[in-house]
Amino acid sequence: MNTKAVRLYGKMDLRLEDMTLPEVGPDDVQVKIISDSVCMSTYKAAVEGEEHKRVPDNVAENPVIVGHEFCGDIIAVGENWKDKYQVGDHFAIQPAHYYKGSQDAPGYSYANCGGSSQYANIPIETLLMDCLLPYKSDTYFYGSLAEPMSCIVGTYHAMYHTKAGSYVHEMGIKEGGKLALLASVGPMGLGAIDYAIHCDRKPSLLVVTDIDDARLKRAAAIYTVEEARANGIALHYVNTKMENATEYLRELTGGTGYDDVICFAPVKPVVEQAGDILGYDGCLNFFAGPTNTQFKAEFNWYNVHYLYTHVVGTSGGNNNDLREAIELMNAGKVDPASMVTHVGGLNAVVDTVTNLPKIPGGKKLIYNHIDMPLTAIDDFAEKGKTDPLFAELDKICRAHKGLWNAEAEKYLLANAKAI
Repeated sequence: MNTKAVRLYGKMDLRLEDMTLPEVGPDDVQVKIISDSVCMSTYKAAVEGEEHKRVPDNVAENPVIVGHEFCGDIIAVGENWKDKYQVGDHFAIQPAHYYKGSQDAPGYSYANCGGSSQYANIPIETLLMDCLLPYKSDTYFYGSLAEPMSCIVGTYHAMYHTKAGSYVHEMGIKEGGKLALLASVGPMGLGAIDYAIHCDRKPSLLVVTDIDDARLKRAAAIYTVEEARANGIALHYVNTKMENATEYLRELTGGTGYDDVICFAPVKPVVEQAGDILGYDGCLNFFAGPTNTQFKAEFNWYNVHYLYTHVVGTSGGNNNDLREAIELMNAGKVDPASMVTHVGGLNAVVDTVTNLPKIPGGKKLIYNHIDMPLTAIDDFAEKGKTDPLFAELDKICRAHKGLWNAEAEKYLLANAKAI
């Protein structure tokens, strides 16, 4: 099988090129990848190259396909997997298989499997760990967003609280508690807001912070204070670019501090603020993975001893988290379309990944079988003045509150230029 794929050869060395996949054997499942959303983790892998914990040391000689938030169709099934998978089935993938404790994962570690490819052979480890999951929907981009959404689900489940006299941790955010999401109006933060409002373990207070008024305004328009109130949650959006921001955040809790804080930026002042607003038995989740291996921030150790404050860190979700994300989307309880701000073709991946921190907005969604520059949804109208494809996409998105949607995806796949 011939395919186009974006492969990593070393630090910031990404190449879109043609390659040939091995023939399907008895232990193989081959897939056609329709969509892949670009993750900041892919940028980090590109920055670190062979020094990344999931990228092989010999990547220069044996390049790997990048991308791990992908969805598509099963097109060939080896004899040993025919009882489980059928040609024509849709799939979503949990890249973090942790087979025998390994950190290897599609999108980081494999020569023949990654989301930035038209076709791929699923690693045997992924199959053995049941990480190739059925996806019963004809809207592919939701399948791509199921993986980042599962990371958010996993983060909420990884939070924990203690009970005096017991060494058993109660897992999950505190039900009816006070939750703060710091630097949380980027794509993953938006998903975290959505989940907090619609999960089955809701807080009573939800405070969302950032230092960008435009991004806060967009988040507040999508996830409104009124909707949160209807779900029993007092929601506040706060621009922390102010004097005494930490004190103000504590005041919103009535002075108790927060039961749960999730930090979405690997920025020293933000991390320290996250620690400073914790209440008794407060749990801080450091969600954002830094690229600096020596990243440090101060933490109040007096509070660790006397107030039982504590820290966890999560990176990715597990199979159950992915299944929960898919179920919530299929039931219409969460809608991660708000994460997507840009759409492009496979030809746009290299520039998108290498420049990701410089590109404003949220998730960059890639359709692997089309040729299209990465384009902001907000720019569809202007491009539509000279290109009928973008004119129609703009019309469709406007009918869906300016968000990417299933109708737009179907139109794009049917009418865009093939790569």
